[in-house]
Amino acid sequence: MGTFRVSIEVGDPAGQRYETVEALVDTGATYATLPAPLLHALGVVPHARETFVLADGRRVERDIGRTWIRVDGRTELTLVVFGEPGTQPLLGAYTLEGLRLAADPVGRRLTPVPGLLLSEEAPV
Repeated sequence: MGTFRVSIEVGDPAGQRYETVEALVDTGATYATLPAPLLHALGVVPHARETFVLADGRRVERDIGRTWIRVDGRTELTLVVFGEPGTQPLLGAYTLEGLRLAADPVGRRLTPVPGLLLSEEAPV
């Protein structure tokens, strides 16, 4: 799938202050990744450290935290990876699904999608 860039807003954990960045949309990536200095400046605190596999196969450890991301008028609290300084902001599948947005690589845009449920019936 092709990649493209979109403007996103990254908020502080209280959802009061936002910074706008251009992010690469990559559905092959799991989480949103943002430069650690930006996340620290917004007051985002890591709560875990995990191993990730890069596109070239290398394994790296990165901190993970939670904060608000706003895209096309949709706002959601989501997991974010603390990238190295200078890291290209990236919008991954987990965040896109949480925002109920899908990537349209031909139109190079994000499109709203409905959430999916198994059923509305109560179990027997």
